[in-house]
Amino acid sequence: MTYQPNYSLPSELVELVAAEGLDALPELMRIVINAAMQAERQKFLGAEPYQRTEERRAHANGFKPKTVKTRVGEIIFDVPQVREGGFYPQALEKGLRSERALKLTLAEMYIQGVSTRKVKAVLDKLCGTDVSSMDVSRAVAQLDGVLEGWRTRPLGEFVYVTLDARYEKVRQDGAVRDAALLIATGVGRDGKRAVLGISVSVGEHEVHWRTFLQSLVARGLRGVQLITSDAHEGLAAARRTVFGGVPWQRCQFHLQQNASAYVPRQEMKAEVAADIRALFNAPNRGEAEALLAKTVQKYTKTASKLATWMEGNLPEGLTVFALPEAHRRLLRTTNGLERVNKEIRRRTRVVGIFPNEAACLRLASAILMEISDEWEAGKAYLTFQAA
Repeated sequence: MTYQPNYSLPSELVELVAAEGLDALPELMRIVINAAMQAERQKFLGAEPYQRTEERRAHANGFKPKTVKTRVGEIIFDVPQVREGGFYPQALEKGLRSERALKLTLAEMYIQGVSTRKVKAVLDKLCGTDVSSMDVSRAVAQLDGVLEGWRTRPLGEFVYVTLDARYEKVRQDGAVRDAALLIATGVGRDGKRAVLGISVSVGEHEVHWRTFLQSLVARGLRGVQLITSDAHEGLAAARRTVFGGVPWQRCQFHLQQNASAYVPRQEMKAEVAADIRALFNAPNRGEAEALLAKTVQKYTKTASKLATWMEGNLPEGLTVFALPEAHRRLLRTTNGLERVNKEIRRRTRVVGIFPNEAACLRLASAILMEISDEWEAGKAYLTFQAA
Protein backbone atom coordinates (compact mmCIF):
# COMPACT_ATOMS: atom_id res chain seq x y z
CA MET A 1 0.00 0.00 0.00
CA THR A 2 1.43 3.38 -0.98
CA TYR A 3 1.84 5.82 1.91
CA GLN A 4 -0.23 8.97 1.44
CA PRO A 5 0.23 11.95 3.78
CA ASN A 6 -2.67 13.77 5.38
CA TYR A 7 -2.45 17.53 4.74
CA SER A 8 -4.40 20.21 6.59
CA LEU A 9 -6.11 23.09 4.83
CA PRO A 10 -4.97 26.70 5.51
CA SER A 11 -8.19 27.42 7.42
CA GLU A 12 -7.50 24.43 9.65
CA LEU A 13 -4.03 25.81 10.39
CA VAL A 14 -5.54 29.05 11.62
CA GLU A 15 -7.94 27.15 13.88
CA LEU A 16 -5.06 25.01 15.11
CA VAL A 17 -3.01 28.03 16.19
CA ALA A 18 -6.03 29.67 17.78
CA ALA A 19 -6.83 26.54 19.77
CA GLU A 20 -3.35 25.31 20.76
CA GLY A 21 -1.05 28.35 20.50
CA LEU A 22 2.66 27.43 20.51
CA ASP A 23 1.81 23.76 21.08
CA ALA A 24 0.85 23.72 17.40
CA LEU A 25 4.43 24.54 16.35
CA PRO A 26 5.44 20.97 15.38
CA GLU A 27 2.37 20.61 13.15
CA LEU A 28 3.00 23.98 11.53
CA MET A 29 6.63 23.08 10.84
CA ARG A 30 5.57 19.75 9.37
CA ILE A 31 3.02 21.28 7.01
CA VAL A 32 5.28 24.13 5.86
CA ILE A 33 8.29 21.92 5.13
CA ASN A 34 6.09 19.26 3.52
CA ALA A 35 4.65 21.91 1.20
CA ALA A 36 8.15 23.15 0.32
CA MET A 37 9.30 19.60 -0.46
CA GLN A 38 6.28 19.01 -2.67
CA ALA A 39 6.96 22.21 -4.60
CA GLU A 40 10.60 21.18 -5.01
CA ARG A 41 9.58 17.80 -6.43
CA GLN A 42 7.12 19.43 -8.81
CA LYS A 43 9.87 21.67 -10.15
CA PHE A 44 12.18 18.66 -10.50
CA LEU A 45 9.58 16.67 -12.45
CA GLY A 46 9.02 19.48 -14.95
CA ALA A 47 5.31 18.75 -15.28
CA GLU A 48 2.03 19.08 -13.40
CA PRO A 49 0.38 15.94 -11.97
CA TYR A 50 -0.89 13.66 -14.77
CA GLN A 51 0.32 16.16 -17.40
CA ARG A 52 1.79 14.73 -20.60
CA THR A 53 4.66 16.90 -21.81
CA GLU A 54 8.08 16.50 -23.43
CA GLU A 55 9.63 18.51 -20.57
CA ARG A 56 8.75 15.84 -17.96
CA ARG A 57 11.94 14.44 -16.39
CA ALA A 58 10.45 11.81 -14.09
CA HIS A 59 7.27 10.62 -12.34
CA ALA A 60 6.07 11.11 -8.77
CA ASN A 61 5.99 7.99 -6.61
CA GLY A 62 4.13 8.89 -3.42
CA PHE A 63 5.70 9.79 -0.10
CA LYS A 64 7.93 8.16 2.48
CA PRO A 65 7.56 9.07 6.17
CA LYS A 66 10.70 10.29 7.94
CA THR A 67 10.89 10.98 11.67
CA VAL A 68 13.20 13.86 12.62
CA LYS A 69 14.07 15.13 16.10
CA THR A 70 13.80 18.92 16.19
CA ARG A 71 13.85 21.67 18.81
CA VAL A 72 10.09 21.28 19.16
CA GLY A 73 10.11 17.49 19.44
CA GLU A 74 9.86 14.60 16.99
CA ILE A 75 8.13 15.40 13.71
CA ILE A 76 7.15 12.92 10.99
CA PHE A 77 7.77 14.55 7.61
CA ASP A 78 6.37 13.28 4.30
CA VAL A 79 9.35 13.04 1.96
CA PRO A 80 8.26 13.06 -1.72
CA GLN A 81 9.57 10.15 -3.79
CA VAL A 82 10.36 9.96 -7.52
CA ARG A 83 9.95 6.70 -9.41
CA GLU A 84 13.15 7.05 -11.45
CA GLY A 85 15.28 8.00 -8.41
CA GLY A 86 17.95 10.69 -8.24
CA PHE A 87 15.81 13.15 -6.27
CA TYR A 88 15.97 14.19 -2.62
CA PRO A 89 14.38 17.46 -1.44
CA GLN A 90 16.78 20.04 -0.03
CA ALA A 91 13.95 21.92 1.71
CA LEU A 92 14.03 19.52 4.65
CA GLU A 93 17.74 19.96 5.27
CA LYS A 94 17.60 23.75 4.83
CA GLY A 95 14.69 24.06 7.22
CA LEU A 96 16.33 22.03 9.97
CA ARG A 97 19.99 22.94 9.53
CA SER A 98 20.27 25.76 12.07
CA GLU A 99 17.92 24.04 14.52
CA ARG A 100 20.18 20.98 14.47
CA ALA A 101 23.22 23.15 15.18
CA LEU A 102 21.53 24.68 18.21
CA LYS A 103 20.68 21.25 19.58
CA LEU A 104 24.25 20.05 19.10
CA THR A 105 25.65 23.10 20.89
CA LEU A 106 23.44 22.47 23.90
CA ALA A 107 24.38 18.81 23.83
CA GLU A 108 28.09 19.71 23.92
CA MET A 109 27.50 21.87 26.99
CA TYR A 110 25.78 18.96 28.74
CA ILE A 111 28.34 16.30 27.84
CA GLN A 112 31.41 18.41 28.70
CA GLY A 113 30.10 18.94 32.20
CA VAL A 114 29.76 22.71 31.95
CA SER A 115 25.97 22.80 31.95
CA THR A 116 23.57 23.67 34.72
CA ARG A 117 20.35 21.92 35.68
CA LYS A 118 18.55 24.53 33.61
CA VAL A 119 20.56 23.62 30.50
CA LYS A 120 19.88 19.94 31.08
CA ALA A 121 16.16 20.64 31.33
CA VAL A 122 16.28 22.57 28.06
CA LEU A 123 18.30 19.81 26.40
CA ASP A 124 15.88 17.10 27.52
CA LYS A 125 12.99 19.12 26.14
CA LEU A 126 14.67 19.82 22.81
CA CYS A 127 16.09 16.38 22.17
CA GLY A 128 13.41 14.33 23.89
CA THR A 129 15.99 11.74 24.99
CA ASP A 130 19.44 11.33 26.55
CA VAL A 131 22.25 12.20 24.16
CA SER A 132 25.45 10.17 24.21
CA SER A 133 28.87 11.62 23.44
CA MET A 134 29.19 9.21 20.50
CA ASP A 135 25.89 10.42 19.02
CA VAL A 136 27.00 14.01 19.33
CA SER A 137 30.45 13.37 17.82
CA ARG A 138 28.93 11.58 14.84
CA ALA A 139 26.33 14.26 14.20
CA VAL A 140 28.80 17.11 14.75
CA ALA A 141 31.26 15.63 12.26
CA GLN A 142 28.55 15.34 9.61
CA LEU A 143 27.21 18.85 10.15
CA ASP A 144 30.65 20.42 10.43
CA GLY A 145 31.59 18.99 7.04
CA VAL A 146 28.61 20.70 5.41
CA LEU A 147 29.25 24.02 7.17
CA GLU A 148 32.98 23.97 6.44
CA GLY A 149 32.25 23.37 2.77
CA TRP A 150 29.97 26.41 2.76
CA ARG A 151 32.46 28.63 4.62
CA THR A 152 35.27 27.77 2.19
CA ARG A 153 33.25 27.77 -1.05
CA PRO A 154 34.64 29.79 -4.00
CA LEU A 155 33.34 33.36 -4.17
CA GLY A 156 33.79 35.55 -7.25
CA GLU A 157 32.84 39.13 -8.09
CA PHE A 158 31.00 41.15 -5.45
CA VAL A 159 30.69 44.87 -6.08
CA TYR A 160 29.78 45.93 -2.55
CA VAL A 161 31.00 44.36 0.70
CA THR A 162 29.74 45.05 4.23
CA LEU A 163 31.72 44.06 7.33
CA ASP A 164 30.63 43.89 10.95
CA ALA A 165 31.46 42.18 14.24
CA ARG A 166 29.50 41.00 17.26
CA TYR A 167 30.44 39.13 20.43
CA GLU A 168 29.45 35.87 22.10
CA LYS A 169 30.54 34.40 25.43
CA VAL A 170 32.74 31.30 25.15
CA ARG A 171 34.76 29.24 27.61
CA GLN A 172 38.50 29.19 27.06
CA ASP A 173 41.09 27.75 29.46
CA GLY A 174 38.56 27.66 32.26
CA ALA A 175 37.51 31.30 31.88
CA VAL A 176 34.59 32.95 30.10
CA ARG A 177 35.86 35.18 27.29
CA ASP A 178 34.33 37.41 24.61
CA ALA A 179 34.70 35.85 21.16
CA ALA A 180 34.39 38.15 18.15
CA LEU A 181 32.23 36.97 15.24
CA LEU A 182 33.45 38.69 12.08
CA ILE A 183 30.86 38.61 9.29
CA ALA A 184 31.10 39.71 5.66
CA THR A 185 28.18 40.10 3.27
CA GLY A 186 28.27 41.18 -0.36
CA VAL A 187 26.16 42.26 -3.32
CA GLY A 188 26.96 40.59 -6.63
CA ARG A 189 26.50 41.79 -10.18
CA ASP A 190 23.07 40.15 -10.20
CA GLY A 191 22.04 42.54 -7.43
CA LYS A 192 21.54 39.77 -4.89
CA ARG A 193 23.12 39.62 -1.45
CA ALA A 194 25.13 36.74 -0.04
CA VAL A 195 26.91 35.97 3.21
CA LEU A 196 30.54 35.77 2.10
CA GLY A 197 32.14 34.47 5.26
CA ILE A 198 32.36 34.25 9.04
CA SER A 199 35.21 33.88 11.50
CA VAL A 200 35.15 33.35 15.28
CA SER A 201 38.04 34.11 17.60
CA VAL A 202 38.62 35.50 21.08
CA GLY A 203 39.59 39.13 20.65
CA GLU A 204 38.72 41.46 17.79
CA HIS A 205 42.05 42.83 16.61
CA GLU A 206 44.01 43.48 13.46
CA VAL A 207 45.41 39.95 13.08
CA HIS A 208 41.94 38.42 13.23
CA TRP A 209 40.50 40.93 10.76
CA ARG A 210 43.48 40.64 8.40
CA THR A 211 43.34 36.83 8.39
CA PHE A 212 39.60 36.92 7.75
CA LEU A 213 39.83 39.41 4.87
CA GLN A 214 42.75 37.52 3.32
CA SER A 215 40.68 34.31 3.42
CA LEU A 216 37.94 36.03 1.39
CA VAL A 217 40.48 37.05 -1.26
CA ALA A 218 41.97 33.55 -1.28
CA ARG A 219 38.51 32.17 -2.02
CA GLY A 220 38.27 34.36 -5.11
CA LEU A 221 36.60 37.56 -3.89
CA ARG A 222 37.21 40.23 -6.55
CA GLY A 223 35.70 43.33 -8.14
CA VAL A 224 35.00 45.10 -4.83
CA GLN A 225 34.18 48.77 -5.40
CA LEU A 226 33.07 49.78 -1.89
CA ILE A 227 33.44 48.47 1.66
CA THR A 228 30.95 49.58 4.31
CA SER A 229 31.70 49.09 7.99
CA ASP A 230 31.96 50.74 11.35
CA ALA A 231 35.37 51.81 12.68
CA HIS A 232 35.99 48.52 14.49
CA GLU A 233 39.27 48.20 16.35
CA GLY A 234 41.87 46.56 14.12
CA LEU A 235 39.69 46.68 11.00
CA ALA A 236 41.13 49.89 9.55
CA ALA A 237 44.69 48.60 9.36
CA ALA A 238 43.59 45.17 8.12
CA ARG A 239 41.36 46.71 5.46
CA ARG A 240 44.16 48.96 4.17
CA THR A 241 46.50 45.96 3.99
CA VAL A 242 44.12 43.66 2.09
CA PHE A 243 41.88 46.15 0.22
CA GLY A 244 44.09 49.22 0.13
CA GLY A 245 42.69 50.65 -3.09
CA VAL A 246 39.00 50.07 -2.30
CA PRO A 247 36.96 53.09 -1.10
CA TRP A 248 35.61 52.84 2.44
CA GLN A 249 32.19 54.02 3.63
CA ARG A 250 31.97 54.43 7.39
CA CYS A 251 28.52 53.55 8.74
CA GLN A 252 26.52 56.79 9.00
CA PHE A 253 24.26 55.39 11.71
CA HIS A 254 27.21 54.63 13.99
CA LEU A 255 28.78 57.99 13.21
CA GLN A 256 25.66 59.72 14.52
CA GLN A 257 25.79 57.59 17.64
CA ASN A 258 29.50 58.33 18.14
CA ALA A 259 28.89 62.08 17.87
CA SER A 260 26.73 62.11 21.00
CA ALA A 261 29.81 61.37 23.13
CA TYR A 262 31.23 64.79 22.16
CA VAL A 263 28.08 66.85 22.77
CA PRO A 264 28.70 68.89 25.94
CA ARG A 265 25.04 69.38 26.95
CA GLN A 266 22.02 67.09 26.75
CA GLU A 267 19.79 69.77 25.26
CA MET A 268 22.14 70.08 22.24
CA LYS A 269 21.90 66.43 21.15
CA ALA A 270 18.75 66.76 19.04
CA GLU A 271 20.14 69.77 17.18
CA VAL A 272 23.49 68.08 16.53
CA ALA A 273 21.75 64.93 15.27
CA ALA A 274 19.61 67.01 12.88
CA ASP A 275 22.68 68.83 11.54
CA ILE A 276 24.48 65.54 10.86
CA ARG A 277 21.42 64.03 9.15
CA ALA A 278 21.15 67.11 6.94
CA LEU A 279 24.63 66.72 5.52
CA PHE A 280 24.24 62.94 5.09
CA ASN A 281 20.99 63.57 3.17
CA ALA A 282 22.49 66.24 0.90
CA PRO A 283 21.87 65.69 -2.84
CA ASN A 284 25.59 65.38 -3.66
CA ARG A 285 29.02 65.33 -2.07
CA GLY A 286 29.77 68.96 -2.88
CA GLU A 287 26.77 70.20 -0.90
CA ALA A 288 27.47 67.71 1.89
CA GLU A 289 31.02 69.04 2.28
CA ALA A 290 29.73 72.63 2.27
CA LEU A 291 27.25 71.76 5.03
CA LEU A 292 29.99 70.00 6.97
CA ALA A 293 32.19 73.11 6.86
CA LYS A 294 29.31 75.27 8.10
CA THR A 295 28.45 72.77 10.85
CA VAL A 296 32.04 72.61 12.08
CA GLN A 297 32.18 76.38 12.16
CA LYS A 298 28.85 76.50 14.02
CA TYR A 299 30.13 74.40 16.94
CA THR A 300 33.73 75.68 17.07
CA LYS A 301 33.04 78.01 20.01
CA THR A 302 30.16 76.24 21.81
CA ALA A 303 31.44 72.65 21.47
CA SER A 304 35.06 72.69 20.32
CA LYS A 305 35.69 68.96 20.90
CA LEU A 306 32.59 68.11 18.86
CA ALA A 307 33.69 70.42 16.03
CA THR A 308 37.14 68.82 15.94
CA TRP A 309 35.62 65.32 15.95
CA MET A 310 33.21 66.22 13.15
CA GLU A 311 35.97 67.60 10.95
CA GLY A 312 38.08 64.50 11.34
CA ASN A 313 35.38 61.79 11.23
CA LEU A 314 32.28 62.81 9.28
CA PRO A 315 34.06 62.90 5.87
CA GLU A 316 34.47 59.12 6.24
CA GLY A 317 30.68 58.85 5.95
CA LEU A 318 30.49 60.70 2.62
CA THR A 319 32.15 58.12 0.33
CA VAL A 320 28.76 56.71 -0.66
CA PHE A 321 28.01 59.87 -2.68
CA ALA A 322 30.17 58.42 -5.48
CA LEU A 323 27.58 55.65 -5.99
CA PRO A 324 24.37 55.77 -8.02
CA GLU A 325 21.66 57.50 -5.99
CA ALA A 326 19.51 54.35 -5.87
CA HIS A 327 22.34 52.46 -4.15
CA ARG A 328 23.27 55.03 -1.50
CA ARG A 329 20.45 54.37 0.95
CA LEU A 330 21.26 50.66 1.12
CA LEU A 331 25.03 51.06 1.42
CA ARG A 332 25.56 54.08 3.64
CA THR A 333 25.10 52.05 6.85
CA THR A 334 25.65 48.52 8.11
CA ASN A 335 21.97 48.28 9.09
CA GLY A 336 21.35 45.35 6.74
CA LEU A 337 24.04 43.34 8.49
CA GLU A 338 22.84 44.55 11.89
CA ARG A 339 19.53 42.77 11.20
CA VAL A 340 21.48 39.59 10.52
CA ASN A 341 23.27 40.04 13.85
CA LYS A 342 19.92 40.38 15.62
CA GLU A 343 18.84 37.03 14.19
CA ILE A 344 22.06 35.43 15.41
CA ARG A 345 21.54 37.00 18.82
CA ARG A 346 17.99 35.68 18.98
CA ARG A 347 19.16 32.13 18.33
CA THR A 348 22.28 32.18 20.52
CA ARG A 349 20.49 33.65 23.54
CA VAL A 350 19.27 30.14 24.37
CA VAL A 351 22.85 28.91 24.70
CA GLY A 352 24.22 31.71 26.90
CA ILE A 353 27.86 30.62 27.15
CA PHE A 354 29.34 28.44 24.41
CA PRO A 355 31.64 25.60 25.50
CA ASN A 356 34.27 26.60 22.91
CA GLU A 357 34.85 28.66 19.76
CA ALA A 358 34.00 25.70 17.50
CA ALA A 359 30.50 25.40 18.97
CA CYS A 360 29.92 29.12 18.48
CA LEU A 361 31.17 28.96 14.88
CA ARG A 362 28.94 25.96 14.19
CA LEU A 363 25.69 27.64 15.23
CA ALA A 364 26.49 31.02 13.66
CA SER A 365 27.52 29.34 10.39
CA ALA A 366 24.29 27.34 10.21
CA ILE A 367 22.19 30.46 10.78
CA LEU A 368 24.13 32.49 8.21
CA MET A 369 24.04 29.68 5.65
CA GLU A 370 20.26 29.57 5.99
CA ILE A 371 19.99 33.37 5.61
CA SER A 372 22.27 33.38 2.57
CA ASP A 373 20.18 30.63 0.93
CA GLU A 374 17.05 32.73 1.46
CA TRP A 375 18.72 35.78 -0.12
CA GLU A 376 19.78 33.73 -3.13
CA ALA A 377 16.25 32.43 -3.64
CA GLY A 378 14.65 35.86 -3.18
CA LYS A 379 14.49 39.08 -5.14
CA ALA A 380 17.47 41.27 -6.03
CA TYR A 381 18.62 43.65 -3.29
CA LEU A 382 19.43 46.35 -5.85
CA THR A 383 19.82 46.70 -9.61
CA PHE A 384 22.74 47.73 -11.79
CA GLN A 385 22.21 49.78 -14.92
CA ALA A 386 23.33 48.08 -18.10
CA ALA A 387 26.64 49.41 -19.40
